[in-house]
This record gives sequence, C-alpha cells and structure tokens, in this order.
Amino acid sequence: MLRSILAGVAIVTLAACNSGAGNNNAATAQVAGKPAPAGTEWATTVALTSDGGYRMGNPDAPIKLIEYGSVTCPACAAFSAQGMEPLKANFIKSGRVSYEFRSYLLHGPDLMATMVLQCGGPEPFFTMLDAAYADLQNWLGKLSAMTPAEQTRIQALPIAAQNTALAQASGLDQFVIQRGVSSEAVKQCLADPKMPEKLLAMRNRANTEFELTGTPTFVINGKTVAGVASWADLEPELRAAGA
Repeated sequence: MLRSILAGVAIVTLAACNSGAGNNNAATAQVAGKPAPAGTEWATTVALTSDGGYRMGNPDAPIKLIEYGSVTCPACAAFSAQGMEPLKANFIKSGRVSYEFRSYLLHGPDLMATMVLQCGGPEPFFTMLDAAYADLQNWLGKLSAMTPAEQTRIQALPIAAQNTALAQASGLDQFVIQRGVSSEAVKQCLADPKMPEKLLAMRNRANTEFELTGTPTFVINGKTVAGVASWADLEPELRAAGA
C-alpha cells in the first residue's frame, strides 16, 4: 500500500482536492471557554496527540476540531491561508475549540513532506505547515517538473532514500533548515523506519472511521462534517456546535 501511495511522484494537480458547500447551520448558544495558563496562549500551545496528529489549543476544549489534510493539497493550502488566523483568534484562543491536524497521504510526495515538516517537533509544526502551504506551488512545482527518468529512478529506491531524494529535489529539506531545524534532525526524520507505517495507519483509520472522500476533511467532536472544504463553510459549522 505504501509503495502505491509513493508511486507517481509528479501525479499531483494544483487544483482542489475536495469540493462541496457547507450546511449553513444556524449558530447555537456558545459553550464556555477556559483561559490558558498564565504566561501562555492556547493558540501557541501545540502537542503531539496519541493519534499521531498535532493539536493546537486547550486539550480539554469542549469542541474538538480535526482536519485530515494532505500537505500537497491546494484546497488545504487555501484553508490554511484563509482560515487559520480567524480560527486561532476567534475560537482557539478562547479555549472553546482545539484544532488537530492529521496528515492524510494522498499524493506521492505527501510522505516525504509530512515527515520533513515534523522534524522540528510539536512547537514549530503549525508554523512550518502554514509556510509550506504558502510556498506549495514552488516546492511542489519542482517535483512536478522532474523528468520521467528521474521519477523512475527515485521510485526504485528504498523508501528512506526516496524521501531524501524528494526532499532534496523539492528543496523542502533546506526550507525547514532555514527555519531552525538542524540538518541532522532532517536526516534522522527522513530515515525513520516507523513513521511511514504510522502515517499509513492514520490514513487507513481515516478511511474506515471517518469515510474520507478528499482533503481537507473536517471532524467536529467525532463527527465528519460533510461537504465542507473551506473556512467560509467551516465557520458556520463551528458556531452551530457552540463555538
């Protein structure tokens, strides 16, 4: 299965990975929030979860938002650009909502990109992710421009070597190094033999438990929000849940 996901490194289109309109639910009574501990803010409180995602915000928030996203998905990049600031300012900061990003392997380069962006650990993860989304057309375009011969050569390598070759070809290795991650940490991340299987297990769980049909897919308090792929459609759903 992992080989099939990695196959075709350039089979990535810079178009929406999901589509649909929101349900336009009416807002309901707002749930209670919780102040962050003294000297901290919920919007900068990030932790690795037991499910392998990265959670921002109050771990005990009454409204738990999960995004299953592909780091090569332009629709996910659009959500990052349009939604993250209002999500943090209006929902996460209050302690009413926590937000967890779970990587979903959708295109060949997703494995490499996800692993590279995790190299710095939880604290800088969302900064790295948002920056990579903002630069998506640049680094993903480099992979799309690879010759068929180069793609074939990389696909024949062991998975760890594939990841390293793709990170170098895309420039994502230097992208995170320039943002404070050591070159040794990047090397170790890409060689981690357990992470590919963990990410594949996360993908399989998403398929079976939440019936994903594309990315981004949003889950609010354990329930998949159907037909929502943008911030404009997600915000009413959060308010309807009491956020």
